[in-house]
Amino acid sequence: MVSKDQAIGGVIFAVCVIVGVFYFITLVYPQWLGYFKLTDTSSIQFTVVAIPVLIAFIAIMGIGAWIGWTMATTPPPKPIEEITSEMEKEEKPTAEEKPAEETPKEETKTGKKKKGED
Repeated sequence: MVSKDQAIGGVIFAVCVIVGVFYFITLVYPQWLGYFKLTDTSSIQFTVVAIPVLIAFIAIMGIGAWIGWTMATTPPPKPIEEITSEMEKEEKPTAEEKPAEETPKEETKTGKKKKGED
């Protein structure tokens, strides 16, 4: 059994093939539309070319408008200097935030503690 996505993909594929064949036949052999009592084949050929060109033009203009709208409504990014200074501040903890570091007691070569260290 096919999944829902595969079924939708199959329907999209079939519709695209049917529309493509219809488009090709109408562009190359517009006389077949005579069965529908359409006699002016030159206007049919023009329409068959003009409609996809119009759709493509509107799609391209829509994409351009979307890009322009996005650029116009998006706030500018912070300058890189400001970002790096914030990162440096986060990396360097203040004196209050530093944990008290315990210094290890020094040992002599023999492993004994120096005098006065207990």
